[in-house]
Formats: sequence, structure tokens, C-alpha cells
Amino acid sequence: MPSHTVQFRPATGLTNPHLQTLWGPLWRRLPELARSRERLWLNDGDFIDLDWYGPHQLDTPLVMVLHGLTGSSSSPYVKGLQHALQALGWASVAVNWRGCSGEPNLLARSYHSGASEDLAEIILHLRAQRPLAPLYAVGYSLGGNVLLKYLGESGAASQLQAAVAVSVPFRLDQCADRIGLGFSKIYQAHFMREMLAYVQHKQQYFRATGQQQGLDQIEQLGALGKMRTFWDFDGKVTAPLHGFADAHDYYRRASSRYYLGENRTPTLIIHASDDPFVFTHSLPTPEELPAQTEFELHARGGHVGFVEGSLRKPGYYLERRIPQWLAERG
Repeated sequence: MPSHTVQFRPATGLTNPHLQTLWGPLWRRLPELARSRERLWLNDGDFIDLDWYGPHQLDTPLVMVLHGLTGSSSSPYVKGLQHALQALGWASVAVNWRGCSGEPNLLARSYHSGASEDLAEIILHLRAQRPLAPLYAVGYSLGGNVLLKYLGESGAASQLQAAVAVSVPFRLDQCADRIGLGFSKIYQAHFMREMLAYVQHKQQYFRATGQQQGLDQIEQLGALGKMRTFWDFDGKVTAPLHGFADAHDYYRRASSRYYLGENRTPTLIIHASDDPFVFTHSLPTPEELPAQTEFELHARGGHVGFVEGSLRKPGYYLERRIPQWLAERG
């Protein structure tokens, strides 16, 4: 539990978890950041775009920022954190998962909640780019799940000085159930529209550019129009495109909760009990967490919300807390 020095108090009028969750994507406005884009070519011939911001000195601390499902480096929580880190004098690099930078990726496969192999390649690249810089990582939602999975898989060899994971879907199967309940069905419908559009856009791109192999792989999935739930999408799209037997196999192998105990990197996990995407019984128990992991559980905050202050002058707890915690580890 958070100490009194780091307590989060929701903004007046924003105690509802859905208002916390929706505030950033619907109402927050941020100035454009003067970022520079780098294209990282992956070992399988695909690419990931990285958006750099802040000081360029070789030994300046560097924070890698990982967005969530259907997000990008333009997501408000990503830009907000990059702005806060720059104020600290630190550099940051926002990762756009495959196909999330505004341009379809080159392969039929895409990104998913367990894509820790992509994260491993990114980290190797960043270490080579700035070998003198302390390297940190912050992941939100899906990005947090990928990060925690990677940390468990790599153990003491993560090459990260510290990490923060926010609003993590620790058990993907249970979260797929949770988002189909009550008001959360609104989020499910939004994600389904975005994910289907992602696949259909790539299909059209492959057809227009004559990339027959990728087009064939997508068309082998069959008709995609009747999918309504995460179970539908992950069973029909995610699993076959990424080498999983079915949705159950994907959820079991990609859920970060099964990897937490092997993490040896100092890690802060920030979560809200009222997260509308995650059951409370999906959260790890203290016995599952290694000594290097701090679990900060707040009563309120929604999903990647944590808006404090007031409606007229909102503040953003994550952008206050995360740089503070990372600086203490530095």
C-alpha cells in the first residue's frame, strides 16, 4: 500500500473510475513535443518506430515508454510522461508497437500482450545506442504486461536499472471476462472497432502493395465481422498469427502474473482497485512478488487514470510519482 507521502487523491468530481479512465483520451490536451523518430528494423524484417525526446547527452538517464492496446506514442499518458521526464532533465524514447506509428507494419503478425521478444530487441538497440546511459522502462496496461513478462523472463539480465508498470492486465483471460461486464462493454466495443480496423487496414495495404504472402495469411483467418469479444478476436486473430494454439494458450503464455516471481529488477507496480478492466482477484498476492518489487495499490484511479487536483486545474499523479520513484532509484 502507498505511504502517506505518495497517496493519490482523485480530483474533485472525478472519483468515478470511468471518468478517471476516460479523462485522458477524451478531454486532456497536450502541446506537441518536438520529438525525433527513429525506425528500428527487427530481426524478422519488420520495424518498430521510436520517438525520442529530451537531452541527447550519452550519459543522460533514458526512459523507455511503452503504450497500451490501440495506443501509440501520441497517447496522452505517453506524451505527458515524456514532458515530465524532460522537466527532470532526463531523456525518453516512446515505443510504437508494430503498426502503431501511423503506418502498417510489414508482416501479417502484429503486436500483442506477450510480445516480450520485441521488447528484448528494443532494449538491445537502446543499450547499443547509449551504452553510458542508465536505462529505465515504464509500461502502461498492455505495455506494462509486456514489460513485466520480459522482466520475469530475463531475470537478473534485464539490462534495466528500474521499471514501472501501470494498470497491468495481470491475467489476460480474466481481464477478457471483466471487460465484457457492465459499463466496461463500452471499452470492449471501442477496442474491437480499433483492432478490427487495424487488421483490415493492413489487409488493404498488403493488397495495394502486392504483398501476397501477408495478404494470404490474413485472408486465411476468414471473415472477421462477427467478432464481439476479446475471446473472439484473440482466438481468431491473435492466436493463429502469433503461434498460439488458441485464446486459452495465448492468455496462459502471455499473462504477466505467471512471470512476476522471477523478476530481479527494482520495479514499481501502480494499480487502482476500481480499475474497470481488471478484477481484484486478478491482482498478484504479496507472496507472488519478489523483494525488489513494490506494489502500490490505490482505492481509486480507474485504468491509467489517476487524475488529481480539480476539474479546473487537473494534475496527473503518474507524471508526478513515476519520475520521483525513478530518480530515487538513480
